[in-house]
Amino acid sequence: MKVHEYQAKEILARFGVPIPRGKLARTAGEAVAAAREIGGPTWVVKAQIHAGGRGKGGGVKVCRSIEELETVSSRMLGTRLVTPQTGPEGRVVGKVLVTETCVFEREFYAGIVLDRKISRPVLMVSAAGGVEIEEVAARSPEMIFRLDFSPASGLHPYQGRLLASRLGIPQALLAAASNLFCRLSRAYLDTDATLAEINPLALVRGGSLVALDAKWVLDDNALYRHRDLEEYRDLEEEEPLETRARQFDLSYIKLDGNVGCLVNGAGLAMSTMDIIQHWGGKPANFLDVGGGATTEKVTEAFKIILEDPNVKAILVNIFGGIMKCDVIAAGILGAAQNVQLRVPLVVRLEGTNVDKGKEMLRASGLNVTLAEDLSDAARRVVACVGGKSS
Repeated sequence: MKVHEYQAKEILARFGVPIPRGKLARTAGEAVAAAREIGGPTWVVKAQIHAGGRGKGGGVKVCRSIEELETVSSRMLGTRLVTPQTGPEGRVVGKVLVTETCVFEREFYAGIVLDRKISRPVLMVSAAGGVEIEEVAARSPEMIFRLDFSPASGLHPYQGRLLASRLGIPQALLAAASNLFCRLSRAYLDTDATLAEINPLALVRGGSLVALDAKWVLDDNALYRHRDLEEYRDLEEEEPLETRARQFDLSYIKLDGNVGCLVNGAGLAMSTMDIIQHWGGKPANFLDVGGGATTEKVTEAFKIILEDPNVKAILVNIFGGIMKCDVIAAGILGAAQNVQLRVPLVVRLEGTNVDKGKEMLRASGLNVTLAEDLSDAARRVVACVGGKSS
């Protein structure tokens, strides 16, 4: 679950990481009131959307007067901001963060992710702060320093000092930098985050380190342990179909293809998407109905797939172990009764009650193509959307 910058900074502040003074605003009037409360001659107005690269899209502006701040906020709110990470459709700006300005001498990057190869969190730091880490990795990978640490004890002070020294942080600030990195690691672990990023981490005039910007992603599967953080979810920033699928305990991710997929099991779902691409098609979604799905759940999965206007055909791929093939067949029939099945449907069933499931579909009168195996199913569904079939 992604959160906004102002929420990420709230998390950092809770763990003692220094942040600039700031206040959220949903109207230009609130932005003006926030600036007056913060004080100072200049302020930064930052669009709050779930995407990076906001500065490149005009979503970060320095304002040198209250009048300019009011104008900038008014223009920014309600507009569709397009950044390198939003795609051409952009995101509507519903709120802005007004912060104090900081005069800084240097910018750094600090971020934590899970390295799945070693099953440990890794703290990455770079002296190329203020630049997207992907760009640094592509152009100057030698500028990124990595250090894995224990998920049980967190980052140790000596590890923090080691990274700080590699960044060239002044000797007098090594202890403060180490302390900040340790607090960042503790915040990452204690919130069950999958990404914790400060970019830039600024060395401000006067000799202190401040997190000027932050990005945080929380593990959805751990939110039951963090009811307070669950309130950070912004449904307006999420794909509506994904939000709806979550309500029915469906693992659904919308993609940009035209072949809808309904599969049981995450691994099988990924394999199904791969073989669709192999035969020249493009999956429209990832959808795992799980091993114990009910007829009602499968019916809802069909409805969600069909609400995507890009879907031109659907492939159902079920290997019945815990999930029974006749339950899937009943779900297909239930969906056909409740929604208009306007696209070709290719079904591959294998496993428990497979003969019963296939007979139910044959006897239904629906325009369903029963495939012999997964490869046959992929070829057939790709042919339905105009891709290659052989």
